[in-house]
Amino acid sequence: MPGSVRGRSGPRAATACFAAGGVFATSAVIGLLPNVAGASSHREAPLILNDPAVDNTDVYAFSSPENEDNVTLIANFRPFQEPLQGPNFHPWAEDAEYLINIDNNGDAVADLIYRWRFTTEDLRGTDTFLYNNGPVTSLDDENLLYRQFFTLDVSTDGGATYGEPISEGQAAPSYVGPASMGTARDYVDNLRQPAIADVGGGGMTLATQTEDPFFLDIRVFDLIYGADLSERGNDTLAGHNVNSIVLEVPKSAVAINNDVAANPVIGVWSTATRPTLRDADGTAAEGSEGFTQVSRLGQPLVNEVVVPAALKDAFNSIPPSADAEAAGGAVVARVLDPEVPRLIEQIYGIPAPPTPRWDIFEVFLTGIVSTEVLDVDGNPATQNPIDIDLNSQALNADAATFQPSEMLRLNMSITGPTSPAGKPLKKASPLGVIGGDIQGFPNGRRLADDVVDIELLALEGIFDVSNVPADRLEAFRALKQGDKVPRNDAEFGRNFPYLAPPETDASNVPDSNKQYTTWPGRDDKDHGAAAASSGGTGAGWDALPVVTGTLAALLMGAGGVSLLRSRSVTARAAVGAKS
Repeated sequence: MPGSVRGRSGPRAATACFAAGGVFATSAVIGLLPNVAGASSHREAPLILNDPAVDNTDVYAFSSPENEDNVTLIANFRPFQEPLQGPNFHPWAEDAEYLINIDNNGDAVADLIYRWRFTTEDLRGTDTFLYNNGPVTSLDDENLLYRQFFTLDVSTDGGATYGEPISEGQAAPSYVGPASMGTARDYVDNLRQPAIADVGGGGMTLATQTEDPFFLDIRVFDLIYGADLSERGNDTLAGHNVNSIVLEVPKSAVAINNDVAANPVIGVWSTATRPTLRDADGTAAEGSEGFTQVSRLGQPLVNEVVVPAALKDAFNSIPPSADAEAAGGAVVARVLDPEVPRLIEQIYGIPAPPTPRWDIFEVFLTGIVSTEVLDVDGNPATQNPIDIDLNSQALNADAATFQPSEMLRLNMSITGPTSPAGKPLKKASPLGVIGGDIQGFPNGRRLADDVVDIELLALEGIFDVSNVPADRLEAFRALKQGDKVPRNDAEFGRNFPYLAPPETDASNVPDSNKQYTTWPGRDDKDHGAAAASSGGTGAGWDALPVVTGTLAALLMGAGGVSLLRSRSVTARAAVGAKS
């Protein structure tokens, strides 16, 4: 079918991710790479800077480490929260919609939209300015004067209509301080765990403040670590919190025809909307009808470091179905010719990989799929030697005509750390697929997946030293070390919602004094491997990634770049067979 990738049969779709055993027979050790953490789009576009309550920061999607029949989806909002930032702290917006979107058939249109809306009970009135007027030990404690409640419903027609609520409950409040809410564990036991609500049809959901799982040295934006690699090793977000929506539902609830075996791949992105017409104070104007999308996030860093400044607000306002045509195809063009490699070449003299970058196109816009490739003249060539069907919705047996678009794609059939040959791994690799663990990013995103360094390496084609001048090799190897932020400043939990509790001290307090350092996750005895499945620190931070040279070539642009000059029929059709 011209311009599309055909869906595969049910049995092949269920086992496609394990089809590469022969191709990956010859393995290559890729050395000790930095084990750094994930990141995404904090303050990524001009307009959203002024509306932090609906600013998407990160999206995660992974198989539940507690129940392999469930999938966990996380959407974070309101970045850079200082823990002690009272007296109003960090509420959810009452006149906004917070949405998690799922495309399961590959047409870039949401087949399911989970919608959270919030209301507020503010008991302060003219009596006090305090968020609470005494210690708070429960959600209904009379000392808690500011309370928020949510309603969750689902649309199956692209947001045109929504059914009856499938969950309702109270959001966990912002953390005020130890005198008000005790330690981090007190907060979890008394306020966060009781706020977990059941979801109709199975599963659970939670709206809460949490420690920001995004960690890196943000000085990457200061001309890539200071123009001389001197600005690395400082976790710029240590001590900050975000607002988080966590949803765990049966995989059958989000698969086409509820058939996970035949249709294991889903695409996920979060959005936030505001009333179409608003008054000067930001509230809905009288007579305003409908909502307008103001924020969007799928894969990490796409809007932040791939989309140019003039297109960032537009990207936040469009659905994935508009990606290919937006701004005359400018977004797709920038994926094929990303700015970061050219910037690094300008600063460090390391030659940028040749363009067009079909490897990046596949990771961001189609998912990884083995299919026929075209040569540089546009003629059918050979089967892709990277013979692995991993995380494109085109692999679903009941897929529609496939439309390349930006979203986070997850193959739900992979329930634990797994090698490309389909063998279970003892430890998850924070480098995900390029670390030899196909459960991880860019196949979905676990909490500890090293997406910042993965994407920097991907954009650089970092494993290919053949085109680096001898006098630049030292800089090249130094750049390969990433931002030198080895792990999150708080451990992830072993049980739902897996996120660490909110930071409890001011962000400028030394780490040695922070209460969160004692947080080990919940105490369940039967979930020792949970952190590994969710990418937590229990997965082993010092794991040595062992991957094949060909797999590295797919994601990193390693080996010759001839493969990058000829991509799948899907990719070529989507961009007018550009070369």
